[in-house]
Amino acid sequence: MGLATPTAIMVGTGRGAEHGILIKSASALEELHRVTTIVFDKTGTLTVGRPRVTDVVALDTMSEDEVLALAAAAEQGSEHPFGEAILARAKERGLGLPPVSEFTTVPGQGIDAMAADGRVLLGNRTMMEARGIETESGDAIARRLAASGRTVVFLAFAGRLIGLIAAADVLKPDAADTVRRLRALGVDVVMLTGDNRLTAEAIAREAGIDRVVAEVLPEDKAREVRRLQEERRPVAMVGDGINDAPALAQADVGIAMGAGTDVAIEAADVTLMRGDLSGVVDALALSRRTITIIKQNLGWAFGYNVVLIPVAAGILYPVAGVLLSPMLAGAAMAFSSVSVVANSLRLKRWKPE
Repeated sequence: MGLATPTAIMVGTGRGAEHGILIKSASALEELHRVTTIVFDKTGTLTVGRPRVTDVVALDTMSEDEVLALAAAAEQGSEHPFGEAILARAKERGLGLPPVSEFTTVPGQGIDAMAADGRVLLGNRTMMEARGIETESGDAIARRLAASGRTVVFLAFAGRLIGLIAAADVLKPDAADTVRRLRALGVDVVMLTGDNRLTAEAIAREAGIDRVVAEVLPEDKAREVRRLQEERRPVAMVGDGINDAPALAQADVGIAMGAGTDVAIEAADVTLMRGDLSGVVDALALSRRTITIIKQNLGWAFGYNVVLIPVAAGILYPVAGVLLSPMLAGAAMAFSSVSVVANSLRLKRWKPE
């Protein structure tokens, strides 16, 4: 019985590693099979994470190129995929960028920088409202773009709204199929994102996800995971970014994408080295298969000992005059251990579907 669990865990984690599923601990492998809800971060996890600018809308008196150049100048110090997309589009157009200083990132909102003639704000509606910028002139356009699955940011300069920039990030090729397979396994799927709700819901519909938690600040992601746990659900979180690390640590099982940040990988219990989302389904299937093997091992070992220990103690001697010799007892003990190990080794035949 002492071999029933550790042998299955060792074979299961080893088999997972062979297929790019790195499981850090036995408890993570055991806990994963209990998961009933899986939460996916959107950008870089469900989506490719390399958005491209699709629309530049100029308001007030500025041209589209002036709007794009000012936004790109503000994003020069940013490592966010959206900022990289804006810089890439500005370079494609060969635009010169005005000098900016005092670059500051406002978590969950956007960028604050200072240009020669005034302050530049590039971010979501929350940022504009917090800084007293009127967005009414761009709200209708922003809603239309967001409803088509684009992420929209507002650009304000010197206290007034001067433009909007929209970018689209496509789903990973296997995202919809992964969601379908998880739902077939009886797992609820939730998408968690800081994006505008209209944009998030458009992406979720494409992926086949019904439940969306949108407009969440990075520091609040762990709280949203905790809220799901309070519904008495074992929750797994799948993410790849620095902002996902607290949520990965909060979840019953944190799953990091191998192409993600080191912080996310360190906070997670499972790392998917292949980088494709089908690894989430494979990790869940491996955990369930391993637990099945453990139960078989324990059932066999317990039943075997329940039958043979009384025989070894001489329960049959008064009835049939049968005693179990030490040699046969040793052989029976060895056979019990060999059978448990052999059953665990059946996990070597496990393959991702």
